[in-house]
Amino acid sequence: MAKVTTPSLTGGSKPELSVPDGETVRGGSVILLLFCFLSCDSYDSFTTDRSSTLSFSRDTLQFDTVLTTVPSSTLTMSVYNRGDKGLRINEVWLERGANSPFRINIDGQDMSRSAANRVSDFEVRGRDSIIVRAEVTLPEFQADAPREVKDFLVFHLESGIEQRIPLVVVGRDAFFLRARTLLNDTSFSARRPIVIFDSLVVAPAATLTLEAGSQLYFHEGAGLTVHGRLLAQGTLEAPVILRGDRTDRMFDYLPYDNLPNRWGGVVLTASSLGNELNYLDLHSGSFGLQCDSSSMDERKLLLTNSIIHNVGGDALSVRHCKVEVCNTEISNAAFRCVYQCGGDASFLHCTIAQFYPLSSNRSFALEVCNVEDSLTYRPLVRADYVNCVITGYADDVILFPSLDPKDFVLDVDNPQTNYSFRNCFLATEVPDDEDYAPRFVENVFDLKSSTDAWIIPSADDSKTLRHEKNFTLFDSHDFLYDFTPVEESPIRGIADATRSAEWPLDRLGRSRQADGAPDAGCYEFIKK
Repeated sequence: MAKVTTPSLTGGSKPELSVPDGETVRGGSVILLLFCFLSCDSYDSFTTDRSSTLSFSRDTLQFDTVLTTVPSSTLTMSVYNRGDKGLRINEVWLERGANSPFRINIDGQDMSRSAANRVSDFEVRGRDSIIVRAEVTLPEFQADAPREVKDFLVFHLESGIEQRIPLVVVGRDAFFLRARTLLNDTSFSARRPIVIFDSLVVAPAATLTLEAGSQLYFHEGAGLTVHGRLLAQGTLEAPVILRGDRTDRMFDYLPYDNLPNRWGGVVLTASSLGNELNYLDLHSGSFGLQCDSSSMDERKLLLTNSIIHNVGGDALSVRHCKVEVCNTEISNAAFRCVYQCGGDASFLHCTIAQFYPLSSNRSFALEVCNVEDSLTYRPLVRADYVNCVITGYADDVILFPSLDPKDFVLDVDNPQTNYSFRNCFLATEVPDDEDYAPRFVENVFDLKSSTDAWIIPSADDSKTLRHEKNFTLFDSHDFLYDFTPVEESPIRGIADATRSAEWPLDRLGRSRQADGAPDAGCYEFIKK
């Protein structure tokens, strides 16, 4: 045997390895062999040092609020071994054992297969990790108030160290309805959320009353169809809420409730008249509120102090019927925020804002017409917009197709010109035609040109802040918005004070009279 001297990794040389005479070992090969030996030794070694512990990607497995009897979505947590040597986990268990409502899967092992909710014998190599997945289904509490439920996931290491991770969820009982038709007058209270599968229908002779604080959670594809009458009796402190039934999150920062197309929407059919909706919060639907063609002898809808927001179609569509909308926000629709085809509609102190974040093909904030699909003529009796904000991403967010039916080869002689905009803030082309001038009175037009002082220039013109700069909160990442005007916005102080006196408080209960110069829209700036 001959000695082979290999270069030291730290300098100098070391006679480390013996090989048979006549054979050659290259220095690089020896270094590689030594590296492999050292690495394998580290990888296969484990420690019971009590200072070596696991670390976790979450301090707590905190679930979103869930409805009892309904399985939650899955939370994922990584369990890390930050040290160089491996750690053995003798056992993992849920502190509440078989009574725990939580379901845990650790590194592919389902704890619920054990009657005691325990699993054993895990190894976490040095600088490695394993995955924990958690779900929960809460039993019905038989109570109206929400309740918090806790447990602990306990890791018992070979060293004797125990590490505990809290699991926390707030649950709430709900009432469940499936394909229900209400034949008689019915009231829904705020006792518990009402979860609707398939559909909820109000028959022609029935009235559905939604009391203050009531919440309707619609499953995917479900909606509300009203042949009779709908009354929403919300208040500022306890609005009536219509939303989707998913209470979890798409991402950690983004609840499904902030996304559109989670459920259908509300249809007021031809026979539905006398609907009154106050402090209604309707959001996340495939569309918002649809008003079908009806008799013009009676008001179909009075919508006040409400919000229709973030929907995948039209937010409010009005076809040949009589509606009145006051002190209301209608915002962020994939199609039109407000669509009026014919009929008699008046809007006072409304904010109509088209900043739908999920598509650049979003439609107009407002469309007013009297011919639908080039075929159906719907006489325009009135379209009045007073003290309103109508704006959006585009420089022109208001669409007026021709109001002369002759342009659509219809045998109708009278073009409708019964529309007006007064004391509004408008993102649209400034009308200079003499036919338009009488119908646009005391308005302020949202500036468009990048040379205007109201624009904040950016090196990247696509990121230049424009119309959205008027508002207090504009977060298109988390889909959070507050359309209260900022102090320097030209929305401030332009409303007709006489008409504002009809609604002395804005949608959030703030006085329009405090500074003597009410703002346009449904929100009043209040200096703090």
